[in-house]
Amino acid sequence: MAATKSFNSTKTDKIFNVVNVFILIVILVITLYPFLNVLAISLNNSTDTVRGGIYLWPREFTLENYKTIFSYSSLKQGFLITILRTLSGTLLGLVSASMLAYTLSRPDFKARRFVSVFLALTMYFSGGMVPTYMLMRHLHLIGTFWIYILPGIVSAFNVFIIRSFIDGLPYALQESAKLDGANDFKIYYKVILPLCKPVLATISLFLAVGQWNSWFDTYLYNGNKPQLTTLQYELMKILQSTNQGANMVNANDLANQMAQVSPESIKMAITIVVTVPILVVYPFLQRYFVDGMTLGAVKA
Repeated sequence: MAATKSFNSTKTDKIFNVVNVFILIVILVITLYPFLNVLAISLNNSTDTVRGGIYLWPREFTLENYKTIFSYSSLKQGFLITILRTLSGTLLGLVSASMLAYTLSRPDFKARRFVSVFLALTMYFSGGMVPTYMLMRHLHLIGTFWIYILPGIVSAFNVFIIRSFIDGLPYALQESAKLDGANDFKIYYKVILPLCKPVLATISLFLAVGQWNSWFDTYLYNGNKPQLTTLQYELMKILQSTNQGANMVNANDLANQMAQVSPESIKMAITIVVTVPILVVYPFLQRYFVDGMTLGAVKA
């Protein structure tokens, strides 16, 4: 009888493993297929793409679609500004959010409740587009690089996530550091930050993706400043020109190339261009990502 139960249990485990692996493979295919399809179309000859039937690999391999995009003269400047705003915006946003979170986590900070409520209100209410534009104008940020950084340097959501993580750390660590003569800045830098690597990596990914994908602020505030253009804004203009034939890009740069490529191929190439940099960064932060989201949301 015991042997029969053991055999049935082993058989059930095998069936479960087979079904589990099958389901995971299906999920993997569903997840990867759209990206591989986009990549295949972006690497396929535009004339041939119009025929359809491109799935996992290009039928007529070519790099002409990417050459067309990168032949646009403003794209290099857009790349530079986007990289600068992503690096500086992520770094400054991380420092400001973590410092404020550390302050709000301190039980001896008397205004912690007031500041927390004030921050929470900003998650539900905003001034609107026109008042925000007027504020940016009065602050003389329009037409400057800092319009990309300063307005969103502190995010209430990021502050609360980091504060929850810090609340889960033993407060005795801070008290011990104080007894050793450490001031608040030293405790923050030497004690808190090293222990907050998981949640900081998570928040840095949020900030980097947000800065990298942003284009609407360029459209609103720096649309007439070619020296402050961003990658996403330039690619948006190229995409609109292929869809509508609008005169939004320099005709001398793209007129001849656009005649040789299809809008579908350009769309897919643009998608790959804006996606790959984030995909390259993500694996370096992925090991912290799950810990940062789970531990940062649990209060010990």
